[in-house]
Amino acid sequence: MIALAAAGLLLLAALGAPLWALLAAVALLGFHAAGQEGVAVAVEFYRLADMPALIAIPLFTLAGYLLAESRAPQRLVRLSNALLGWLPGGLAVVAVLACAMFTAFTGATGVTIVALGAVLYPALLQQNYGERFSLGLLTSAGSLGLILVPSMPLILYGVVAQQFHTTPPVTIDALFLAGVLPCLLMVALLSAYSMWHARRAGVPRTLVDGKELRAALRDALWDLPLPFVILGGIYSGRLAASEAAAATALYVFVVTVLVRREIPWRKLPRVAREAMLLVGALLIILGFSLALTNWLIDAEVPERLFGAIQAHISSRGAFLLILNLFLLVFGMLLEGFPAIIILVPLVLPVALRYGIDPVHLGILFLANLQLGIFLPPVGMNLFIASMRFGKPILTLVRASAPFFLILLLAVLVITYWPQLSLALVR
Repeated sequence: MIALAAAGLLLLAALGAPLWALLAAVALLGFHAAGQEGVAVAVEFYRLADMPALIAIPLFTLAGYLLAESRAPQRLVRLSNALLGWLPGGLAVVAVLACAMFTAFTGATGVTIVALGAVLYPALLQQNYGERFSLGLLTSAGSLGLILVPSMPLILYGVVAQQFHTTPPVTIDALFLAGVLPCLLMVALLSAYSMWHARRAGVPRTLVDGKELRAALRDALWDLPLPFVILGGIYSGRLAASEAAAATALYVFVVTVLVRREIPWRKLPRVAREAMLLVGALLIILGFSLALTNWLIDAEVPERLFGAIQAHISSRGAFLLILNLFLLVFGMLLEGFPAIIILVPLVLPVALRYGIDPVHLGILFLANLQLGIFLPPVGMNLFIASMRFGKPILTLVRASAPFFLILLLAVLVITYWPQLSLALVR
């Protein structure tokens, strides 16, 4: 009976059944096989209300959607270009920084490509960076920021990881701190490559324009305090993640709706509805995922998985290498949120047995996933960039190849140098 049900689930998955339905079915099937009532699944949904960290998700999501609907991306690019445009490869460095910041605030790499691509792609071509370099830079840099505060994938990893009561514990604040240096490493490597390319391609350097800088500062006057509200509040310890999310949502609402009036009141319900549809779908998947996690723990699946892996892989270094490959493959097949919800309950207990810090695991986990989303054949960013720029997938794959190698080097450094992630935490 169980085998027949499992075969049916595989068939439904192949036919494109929703992820939440598959997770619910597997959890219910697992509890039934263990002789437990299905009400255990409902209990997990009730437990969602007792997770303070979850409050941050809808608030940061709403703030991100409001920012995406406003002219904040254009102001961010203008100010960054006024500050850094004089550098060799200055506009490309601006693109890297802008993508990292915007992805961190929205939590969605596709939104970054769509919102910033319209501004940056023509500008890069105009300054003679070349089509191939420009496409590769924007397609790959669109994934930066997933490990930078206040990224929603970081929060989601923390929520799932907290169910295992690890030692040391996984807190959202610790994850926000842990992502800073690894993200800076990725930004630095891509910026260095962009400067080298600019020199090689003969991209002209722009002079410092004091008038434009003053105008850009005035234009971004209301946007500038936002990073200090989040970063200063969290890193100083004055605000918890949920409190910083509330302050961010309120500030973005006041600026975009009341002060700048870039989002009229009539559009506000649509923006809020789209944001909450994403949050609602995420919470449904998360509730069923937590039920599945509890069943996995009760059935001792992680222990059996660890035993099977340990029979072939004894060293921590070899396990980390296999884990990187595993996450890259699944990063191509799954978007960030489903990948976190499905894979963390399986990977985290095994990684702990190999002595891997759970906070470090979260950073290398997301760093690998952000590589997978622009890898062929099914990396999501490839398809979004293809639609945004009107270019074939293969063209984008070739353009992204050098950027992938650079970011892969950064991921390996993050993987095998845990202090890069933990220096600000432990």
